[in-house]
Amino acid sequence: MSFFKRLKATITDQTDSVTEKFKDGLSKTRHSFVGAMNELIKDYRKVDEDFFEELEEILISADVGVHTVLTLIDELKDEVKRRNIKDAKDIQPVISEKLAELLQKSDDETELKLKEDGLTIILFVGVNGVGKTTTIGKLAHKFKQEGKKVILAAGDTFRAGAIEQLEVWGERAGVDVIKQQSGSDPAAVMYDAVHSAKSKGADILLCDTAGRLQNKVNLMNELEKVKRVLTKEVPDAPHEVLLVLDATTGQNAMSQAKTFGKATDVSGIVLTKLDGTAKGGIVLAIRHELDIPVKLVGLGEGIDDLQTFQADQYVHGLFADVLEQAEEVAKE
Repeated sequence: MSFFKRLKATITDQTDSVTEKFKDGLSKTRHSFVGAMNELIKDYRKVDEDFFEELEEILISADVGVHTVLTLIDELKDEVKRRNIKDAKDIQPVISEKLAELLQKSDDETELKLKEDGLTIILFVGVNGVGKTTTIGKLAHKFKQEGKKVILAAGDTFRAGAIEQLEVWGERAGVDVIKQQSGSDPAAVMYDAVHSAKSKGADILLCDTAGRLQNKVNLMNELEKVKRVLTKEVPDAPHEVLLVLDATTGQNAMSQAKTFGKATDVSGIVLTKLDGTAKGGIVLAIRHELDIPVKLVGLGEGIDDLQTFQADQYVHGLFADVLEQAEEVAKE
């Protein structure tokens, strides 16, 4: 269990509240995935080809993704051979280790890129219903708590109620919302928002966009127009393009990520409703197959439940029960 001891050590410097949020938020995935894995280990005393076939099915059912699973299984087989592992119960820490390796990237990839001086512009994209507007509101609250001056741009001018919904979040977070009438040109809203943010000395401008369907070419072109306006007003903007995905939609989220990735320069993923799915393995699929960092995760409905993604916290949340069992055994 040395891996789990190292994992516990890596999160000792982080707050207990963050650890608990990841643990609680991943409870459905943990009970489904780790529960199935524990049953597999009970059923198989030795590690053989049948064992790996069933493990493969468990990983795929957790939405880890076929390509990611095949890579993971190959690496596990090599590691089992290298360590001469025969007993199935000895493979669990190795599985955890390999999952962590798939997620581990440098900190600057998972952290949001914020300018030290001047205005940071973050553009949010994604289809309707994924929690985009809610994410913007929660992130505005987070930045406001950190002492930053934040402004929201209501660029989703087509969906009924979208502007009003953003205004509600603006009131909750205590930040200004720049808007025009429903049906207005989103690019014009962005133009107004940038000028307002500059005049008010804002630190961060969070830009909402329409929940465009990924097969509507004209809407993707409109997104490019919005980006051009931002770049014209602030040459290095947008500083982040965050694609918001609903974790509960599984492989459909992967499809959206691939399409949006082709249409615009997505710099990071926001994975919402991770607490509402038993298939939290989608995080691994996105990271491995798309090579786009998951930067933020939604782990609950509260205004404080949007968390910066941390690989060690994710793996800890996934294997929290196993870690606690190991600690109990160590005390005996």
